[in-house]
Amino acid sequence: MRILHTMLRVGNLERSLHFYTQVLGMKLLRKQDFPEGRFTLAFVGYADESEQAVLELTHNWDTESYELGTGYGHIAIGVEDVYRTCDNIRAAGGAIVREPGPMKHGTTVLAFVEDPDGYKIELLDLQD
Repeated sequence: MRILHTMLRVGNLERSLHFYTQVLGMKLLRKQDFPEGRFTLAFVGYADESEQAVLELTHNWDTESYELGTGYGHIAIGVEDVYRTCDNIRAAGGAIVREPGPMKHGTTVLAFVEDPDGYKIELLDLQD
């Protein structure tokens, strides 16, 4: 068994696709409209779905935004250099909501970025 994907509901699909592909460097793997259900599914990731888990971005055509609730935590992405990655994300228009540095009560170097819908994404330095 393995994890296939994590689904996030997004209010503006094009804005979210720009963030995940242009700011975080993922690839749009597939996208399909379901007119009868009035929604679109877009799958993004760093590798093909057969190789690793990806994100499913679900856009319900009649919903512009969602409440994240208190149960959602974050998505974690491993990066080679969290400081350089944050500089690149900032230059691409992304919002860094926790600057890179050691975690509180530990030594792991991390940062947090926020997507256009307010979902938090943790960047973990793989050099630790």
